Amino acid sequence: MTALPRVLVIGGGEMGSAVAHRLRRLGFEVWIAEIEKPKCIRRLVCFASACYGEDISVEGMKARRSSLDEAADIAAAGEIPVIAEDFRGIALRMRPDVIVDARMLKRESDISRDLAPLVIGLGPGFVAGFNVDVVIETNRGHNLGRVIEDGEAEAATGQPAPVMGFGKERVVRAPAQGVFKASARIGDIVAKGAIIGMIDDFHKVEAPIGGLVRGLVADGVMVERNQKIGDIDPRGRSIRADTISDKGRAISGGVLEAILRWYWYDRKED
Repeated sequence: MTALPRVLVIGGGEMGSAVAHRLRRLGFEVWIAEIEKPKCIRRLVCFASACYGEDISVEGMKARRSSLDEAADIAAAGEIPVIAEDFRGIALRMRPDVIVDARMLKRESDISRDLAPLVIGLGPGFVAGFNVDVVIETNRGHNLGRVIEDGEAEAATGQPAPVMGFGKERVVRAPAQGVFKASARIGDIVAKGAIIGMIDDFHKVEAPIGGLVRGLVADGVMVERNQKIGDIDPRGRSIRADTISDKGRAISGGVLEAILRWYWYDRKED
């Protein structure tokens, strides 16, 4: 049986982790490139959390922080190596068949099509046929998860999708620059105005609405004033903070479609 393509996912945040989870579950070898201290919010479903020293499992799939030298052995054991190094160096070592840029930068990316036979970008900042081969739509709505082979994704709205009438109110933002330390945990139910963390032990971080703490940046992360550092979901216990979201599943499905189309059809025509 022909081996499945090897995939490098750049960015182990919520969407990158959803992609990595789906592909690894189907038998693809997947490596993740990250930065030393990622600022991911929904950490219970982000493989980037491994950068903080602890192995993490998302819906039964395990990832661990890895050096370049260890990555192949970790992948061979059925797990996902998370490597806090520049993605270009990782690509040179790994020589992936597919690269998925899942950093969700929402601006022009520094990715290049010459890094792998198939390069996929998630959301705004990518143009199919220019800096990537394929773009996956990430904006909620009718086209979420759509595979774009010519052109680009919809522009970022700058606003989170409304939930029970709350949009931007769901977002927890840093009141000042400094080092964040949480006093609430992901999965906690909090009231509006509850203190959920501190910045530099001086500036209070308050819940903008009541609900379930769905995400918070990790302790010890340096944040900028007004940076998004958390997410409160007004639906409370009716949703889960430790499972992949509907958006993540739609986007990862689009990535899988793009890879299989290239692998089974486009590549065979060369």
